[in-house]
Amino acid sequence: MLVLVTGSNGFVGSNLCTVLRTKENVKVLEFDCDNSYEELECMLGEAEVVFHLAGVNRPKNEEEFRTGNTGFTEEICSTLLRLKRTPKIILASSIQAEFDNPYGSSKRQAETALHEFSEKTGAHTVVYRFKNLFGKWCRPNYNSVTATFCHNTAHNLPLTISDPARSIELTYIDDVVSALIGELPFDDGNRESGFAFAPELAAYLITLGQLAELITSFRESRDTLVLPGFDDRFVRSLYATYLSYLEGDDFAYQLQIKTDDRGTLAEMMKSSSFGQIFVSRTKPGITRGNHYHHTKTEKFMVVEGRAVIRFRKIDGTEVIEHHVSGDEFKVVDIPPGYTHHITNIGEKELVTLFWASEIFNPDKPDTYFMKV
Repeated sequence: MLVLVTGSNGFVGSNLCTVLRTKENVKVLEFDCDNSYEELECMLGEAEVVFHLAGVNRPKNEEEFRTGNTGFTEEICSTLLRLKRTPKIILASSIQAEFDNPYGSSKRQAETALHEFSEKTGAHTVVYRFKNLFGKWCRPNYNSVTATFCHNTAHNLPLTISDPARSIELTYIDDVVSALIGELPFDDGNRESGFAFAPELAAYLITLGQLAELITSFRESRDTLVLPGFDDRFVRSLYATYLSYLEGDDFAYQLQIKTDDRGTLAEMMKSSSFGQIFVSRTKPGITRGNHYHHTKTEKFMVVEGRAVIRFRKIDGTEVIEHHVSGDEFKVVDIPPGYTHHITNIGEKELVTLFWASEIFNPDKPDTYFMKV
């Protein structure tokens, strides 16, 4: 299947083309501002599906709205009429088409041109009126507040917020790409026809102030180690977007290491929904622990070295032992009401990964000393 994508180097186009290239039996024809009309005509002469994503939204003068949005769409339709071809066409429009501003009017007129083409030829055409989009590869300081906030926060630049209480609706780029991929026709012999508006895609409502606060918290999490609630899909998507704006040198960051005569320990991440994760290095012969919890639970996993983990129920005498090593990656659960410790029984440093079900609170540690 030959699929043409106009605006292939743009935000939506680059994300869509990346996925299309992974599809079997799909060849992607990419058109952008560096290509000529002759190349476009050749591509339109072959394509079975056209994703028309190219457009203008930040021109130097208002006339470019007409030429870049309406005019280009009309040109595609007239070329297809001349070539007597009726590929399926999917047009990227905007919710601004509902309003009487220069950009919105140009998008609405582009929709009309596509509708007329469909009525003349019977071609199947679909219009998506996108809301504010966000995701990786969106250009900052252009027409996306999310991209600008992410870029500036990732680069320690200030955020300018004209009205923190202003609400916006955001749609994630992966949802856009998934919907567009779903427009590829199935080879079942049935050919759809006619003009249609696509259903609205999922959108997340948030104020500019909340958006800025959330993105800022991503940067601060390297110091606080507290991550947001990733059970919220919007938060997961926004966090992934934020990370995509980091420079390569900023991918890595140092944890605060605590050192004593037993070895070293560093907390890695914390969350109110899943607790916290930390890692330790323990010298040979050294024991950590000898305490119990009432509610807090833990998991221990040795990743390097050999150890024995011992338990005793706080009102009992039986000692339970589990021998573990980095060769097997065995996880040991630490139930409440059992005093426990871990001892390095090897000749080298013991490296252990720990998980606790709650963030450590020094005012309510739920940790009580008792030897095993």
